[in-house]
Amino acid sequence: MVGTGIAGLVAALEASRIHDVTLVTKSELAESNTKYAQGGIAAALFDDDSVESHIEDTLRVGAGLNSRRAVEVLCSEGPDRVRDLIRLGVAFDREHGELARGREAAHSRSRILHAGGDATGAAIEAALVLAVRESAARVIEYAFVKDLVVTGGRVVGVDVIAPAVGARRLEADSVILASGGAGQLYRHTTNPIVTTGDGAAAALRAGAVLSDVEFYQFHPTSLAVPGNFLISEAVRGEGAVLLDADGRRFMTGWHPDGELAPRDVVARGIARQMAEQGGTPVLLDATALGGTFLRERFPGITRVCRDHGLDWANEPIPVTPAAHYWMGGVRTDEWGRTSIPGLFAVGEVACTGVHGANRLASNSLLESLVFAWRSVGVLNAPWPLDDHAPIEPADAIADSGVPFTRGDLQELMWNEAGLFRSGEHLGHAEEQLGRWSPDDSGSVTAQENANLLDLSRVIVRAALAREESRGAHYRSDFPASRPQFARHLEWTQSQPARKVAV
Repeated sequence: MVGTGIAGLVAALEASRIHDVTLVTKSELAESNTKYAQGGIAAALFDDDSVESHIEDTLRVGAGLNSRRAVEVLCSEGPDRVRDLIRLGVAFDREHGELARGREAAHSRSRILHAGGDATGAAIEAALVLAVRESAARVIEYAFVKDLVVTGGRVVGVDVIAPAVGARRLEADSVILASGGAGQLYRHTTNPIVTTGDGAAAALRAGAVLSDVEFYQFHPTSLAVPGNFLISEAVRGEGAVLLDADGRRFMTGWHPDGELAPRDVVARGIARQMAEQGGTPVLLDATALGGTFLRERFPGITRVCRDHGLDWANEPIPVTPAAHYWMGGVRTDEWGRTSIPGLFAVGEVACTGVHGANRLASNSLLESLVFAWRSVGVLNAPWPLDDHAPIEPADAIADSGVPFTRGDLQELMWNEAGLFRSGEHLGHAEEQLGRWSPDDSGSVTAQENANLLDLSRVIVRAALAREESRGAHYRSDFPASRPQFARHLEWTQSQPARKVAV
């Protein structure tokens, strides 16, 4: 197992009941994107809700690119998996003895469970870390996964670099990648420093198929201070509104749902407003909710605001969009199986097809939970034949030897392949990325930068190839969705493999 967010921890815990499990993680066991998830986890657990409603909400936001079968699996199995978390000791918030729930953008029902107000991910991570520590799984912390080991067309292990074991090869019958996303691709990101796309890049180099990589979701509201601390969507779900520099609401002019429109719509609305007012942040006004409510419902956000000299109970706070979640990743089936036998991918590193072109709020923790659990159930099953046409790996881009820094890459991706894209800007990004080469020092930082470079190249190529706007992918030169692009674009070895109709 690679990675210790909710996906990796659940997979390790379940697999260790009957398998010999080694779990490696890049930092300490409890460090992952999961730890920072504020909003919650969505599931149809209540009498006035239904699995069908959750399915329809997810499909509507996905802009025609979801895998319906994967969405049905997510929404139908989700409630039982959330109950598993409760049995493991996750203390979701309650009101009058019943599970408390909130509503977030594009959900037609209040179905979002939260814990500790705005510390849902931290509560889940803590409970799962404790359970894994008490399990039979072997844990190796501070282990950087350099590459996957492929023999005879099958993944049979990983090469790691770790203080505890040095540079060594860990052999395995199967490898489950749960290594998270690649938020460090962008200058503004809500992701922790460890999210450099190592698992996805290693899978790409091994010949695995990546899908939907052009779809990167930008969260509308991060605090406009260094670090881009996330201001949960749940704040707007509770009634907070967005204001321009003159104190006027503006989102109602972009979408009838205003602040509760899908994330891509809100993020672009904010970005446009910021451009109109000279780049200054917009304001999130939660003052109508009251200081007591804000302290109790969002204690973490309240604390961070206070640390930055902001009193959000009495004045609006500055916010800006930031890179948040990658809908694309290593292509899998509904059991987490990739195009390479022996390799599974679950969580943000995977592309199950659940999210389509745009993720529905609070579906990410649920996806990790459901598909991690499912992947363990087929560890001993025969690997299915890939029902796609065979793929011939293409040569990677030849580096030109020009050095770059991570900051250089993040600035380029933010400016040329961020919320607003065009053929001109993407073409410029492709040319620049083709000139850069990571240093060959062999350090972990150098290898992380190489991974970010590989993924930047494939994301930009995919964004160039998708000549339309759909979900989180917006092309100013192709502002409408086009029927001929209602399909997934799939890639291998940083080159286009083929374009597959849905």
